[in-house]
Amino acid sequence: MKQFYTLFLLFITAFTFSQEAYYSNGVNNVDFNLTGIDLKNALEIKISNNTTALPYSSSSFDTWDALKLTDVNPANSSQVLLIYGWENGTDGSVTNDRERGINMTGGNVGDWNREHVFPKSLATPSLTTGSPGPGTDIHNLRPADVQWNGTRGSLKFADGTGNSGPISGNWYPGDEWKGDVARMVMYMYLRYDGNGSSVAETQCFPNVVGVGNAVGNDANMIDLFLQWNVDDPISDVERQRNAVSETWQGNRNPFVDNPALATVIWGGPVAEDTWGNLLSTNQNATITYSMYPNPVKNNFVYFSSTTQDLDVIIYNVLGKQVLVENITPNKDFINVSNLNKGIYLVYLVKINSSQGVLTKKLIVQ
Repeated sequence: MKQFYTLFLLFITAFTFSQEAYYSNGVNNVDFNLTGIDLKNALEIKISNNTTALPYSSSSFDTWDALKLTDVNPANSSQVLLIYGWENGTDGSVTNDRERGINMTGGNVGDWNREHVFPKSLATPSLTTGSPGPGTDIHNLRPADVQWNGTRGSLKFADGTGNSGPISGNWYPGDEWKGDVARMVMYMYLRYDGNGSSVAETQCFPNVVGVGNAVGNDANMIDLFLQWNVDDPISDVERQRNAVSETWQGNRNPFVDNPALATVIWGGPVAEDTWGNLLSTNQNATITYSMYPNPVKNNFVYFSSTTQDLDVIIYNVLGKQVLVENITPNKDFINVSNLNKGIYLVYLVKINSSQGVLTKKLIVQ
């Protein structure tokens, strides 16, 4: 088991590097020294290049087939996971199911169909599915219970808590899914912002699909989605569907690869930097403190130049928070003895201070 776990971590680390490679290989490479709308535009060009939209329904491979791969239940390959769902089999209702048989597709009670997370009618022009294009983009499609999908309809997203459902005439996607929704909406805005480099001048603006306040550098983006991007970190299912989507459609959702891209573009609350180098490169060049030794072998990590308080959060490679500590001028170290150790065990350390946020990689041996 230990050997398997080490190999799994090696795979995850290699997978992270391959994500970054997507943006630096081929044409229209992305310069991650860019910030704000300049970075947004560079990413848009990258994800719009060499893509192949799938047919919505056909006798060959189509969006139905794609969703059976992107959203297959990792714990049961005979099922798909249903967005907005939270329960399975104990309350007598199928409407709120989180899982469903992979071939139970259609329009009847107990079936699943294809939810456009960014509703077709809220785009300008409306997203059509008669031919491959913006309406068939699989980064915007998720399996959903037929009835619960109908209840959502084209309601705008709004903040809430707990399970999904209507809220004050709008729609809360649920605690488990709000991060997924945020990153899908941000992808749709990146890909289809109507500025001439996206398909057919389609506009999918966040402020028409959610309820919130405009951010400072972009009137079309709202704070709701930036907050959800932080509150609900990326999941293994999102990573899975991103990889499969690239296989069949040819492009990726950058905000699943690294949620901190949203922070660099639009500001707001600081999202997790899964690459461990983006925020420190783009936004925090004035930060002077350092962390040592690295790799750490004696169970203690020290911080230099600590003339101020630091909040230190450590994540494992799966994005799970494993340690939170406060550093003060009188306590310049943290004890990492309870973390798993190994030559290939890479952790991400997020350091918050009044100077900003710095993210670093840490190896505990």
